[in-house]
Amino acid sequence: MADVGVWYNQLPRFTRYWLTATIAASLGSRFGILPFHYVYLSRRLVLGEWELWRCLTSLVVYPLTSATGFHFLINCYFIVQYSGRLEKDQFNRSPADYLYMQLVISAMAVIGGLIFNVSFLMDILVVAVTYVWCHLNKDVIVTFWFGSRFKAIYLPWILAGLELVFHGSVASLIGIFIGHLYYFLKFQYPQDLDGGNFLETPRILKRFAPDVSGGMSGFGVPPANRNSQASPGGFTSNWGRGNMLGR
Repeated sequence: MADVGVWYNQLPRFTRYWLTATIAASLGSRFGILPFHYVYLSRRLVLGEWELWRCLTSLVVYPLTSATGFHFLINCYFIVQYSGRLEKDQFNRSPADYLYMQLVISAMAVIGGLIFNVSFLMDILVVAVTYVWCHLNKDVIVTFWFGSRFKAIYLPWILAGLELVFHGSVASLIGIFIGHLYYFLKFQYPQDLDGGNFLETPRILKRFAPDVSGGMSGFGVPPANRNSQASPGGFTSNWGRGNMLGR
């Protein structure tokens, strides 16, 4: 238990908050503390009955059953791995920038969920954050099923393809679109196309989570190649060995 506590406390701040909120809310819904019929996202209930709290609960509640429990654990693993790495590496000096990214992606996930009638948004959030990490680390090698190896940039598309074929869900495709839109507006448009920065972090968030002094942040400058930080054989994602992201 002590080791678990040490591991938990070493998680980056906002990744830890996200993981904790998701586990607590999902377990609360599973055991009836949060009534299930009050937490899912519904276009009719949000836009027609103004039950706006569903926009928040659908972000952190996942419908836990005996059939979905394993997938929930896989999503939690992705939060730890890819959100944790993103916050620790690219956003290590600017925690407010990471928080703003989460807020922007969450808002777009709610809009996507309302448009495409997705009741729970965990899959969308996880894939969107993974997409951003993969594009900032596009040359890192990940390992997938049966030892197949490929660049990280292809991982979200493979996940979305498997989910669409085996489960008929478009949640991962929505996550890819959101992740790409964020990446384009935050990185490509202002840096590659000399456009404006539409996603500049508000000052109120900077006051809430001040920048860390002492060195330059890697945030805002997509690395050309992250392989120098990986092991000689490349970064390996253990998740890819026989597990699928999808309902």
